[in-house]
Amino acid sequence: MENFTIQNVLIAVSDDYATVDVQIVDGAIAAIAPNLQVIGTAIDGKNKLLLPGFFNAHTHSSEMWQRGIMSTFPLELWLAELYDFAPLDPEQVYLSALGTAVETLLSGGTSVVDHLVLIPRLELETIAIATRAYREVGIRAFIAPLIQDESLTAGMPSGESTQTHQPYFRSTAATLEIIEEAVRQFHRPDEGVNILVAPTGIQLCTDALFEGCTELSDRYNLCRHSHLLETRAQEKLAQEKYGCTAVEHLKRIGFLSDRTSLAHCVWLNDADIAILSETQSTVVHNPLSNLRLGSGIAPILKYRQAGVNVTFGCDGASSNDSQDLLEAIKMGSILHNVTDSDYQHWITPRQAVEMASLGGAKGLNIADKLGSLTVGKQADLVLYDLTNLSLLPRTDPIGLLVLGRPSNVVDSAWVNGKQIVANGKITTINVDELRQELFNRSQWETKRKSETVAQIETHYRTVMGL
Repeated sequence: MENFTIQNVLIAVSDDYATVDVQIVDGAIAAIAPNLQVIGTAIDGKNKLLLPGFFNAHTHSSEMWQRGIMSTFPLELWLAELYDFAPLDPEQVYLSALGTAVETLLSGGTSVVDHLVLIPRLELETIAIATRAYREVGIRAFIAPLIQDESLTAGMPSGESTQTHQPYFRSTAATLEIIEEAVRQFHRPDEGVNILVAPTGIQLCTDALFEGCTELSDRYNLCRHSHLLETRAQEKLAQEKYGCTAVEHLKRIGFLSDRTSLAHCVWLNDADIAILSETQSTVVHNPLSNLRLGSGIAPILKYRQAGVNVTFGCDGASSNDSQDLLEAIKMGSILHNVTDSDYQHWITPRQAVEMASLGGAKGLNIADKLGSLTVGKQADLVLYDLTNLSLLPRTDPIGLLVLGRPSNVVDSAWVNGKQIVANGKITTINVDELRQELFNRSQWETKRKSETVAQIETHYRTVMGL
């Protein structure tokens, strides 16, 4: 771990900016003040902005292989198509994890929460491969193996009809065993790799799976992650399954807590919002995939007013279809200017930056270690080049970063004090080689038809009144 001092760098202070030096010693922020003595390497911070690293707080790395080709469908049909065309091999998992890490880093993210799709019968190998990729790049990884114990068709409301579903291919107990083994093998928070318990959501998981995950989370001190009420169909399904809202149900079975982060949260009512606030659960806002899939606009301003912690995710790269965190932050802030005419509630660029950094850290129960430029915190830092054409002319640096269309603006990034981006380039892996691999292992395609969609579309249209 090299020690270094960033000199004459711009940082945000309460209502303004200050030019300071920042000393990093043993991977942590040791001092922030003007004219500090240089410890270790001197880094020129002139005309650069230093921010804590952002969190890409919800994505599915391997969906990258379906980027740009998925039909314009709502989630339930989109998933059916995804599953038809997404048989993965280990090498693909490795390359798409690398790609996800690189795109996240080059858009300001130093941490990624990967709701990782597992290759059936190669579950631990899938987790091992993603872990290896993230370690090689050096990004801080929160691997949340995506698990379910019900078949895909169970994720749709049945409406008036009686539906029978194939049993899932793996038992609930076997699934929990895999996660526990993954924790033993790969959960190394001090080395920047964390395992989370991550049932996909109420639509495809039994209570037994949620409860088993809660138990593992308590026993091993793990964070919890899940999708929640992404679509209207899931709202209907929760009523059918539980006779109450999904949020009430998750509270009842003990899944909600201050280390639970919930992706999407589009279809919640005021009572649900109060429960999230009371349990200190975190909402991960994925504005781009919610628009792409027609899921709706999550009531983010209501969450913030109720004191619910909110952060941002890109979501998987075939429902967005990018891992550009700055784009998600921009959309996730200005989208809400149309949901509330009282502009005093709107999200400012500074608030957006805090949501993306400290908000992400809170959701993973590490706000004491990450998420702000605070002496004593770990050095997960990003340096932005304020002379870049897309950040000019000079006005408010954070305003330019959040409201503009910044491209290639990340000059440097460090995770735990280790530099992994320098002069706008990833230093740990060969990105040109990665590009070549992604190119070689894919081909242009336009036309394809999903058989599963053909089978379920009529039912979907009926229950959704289309």
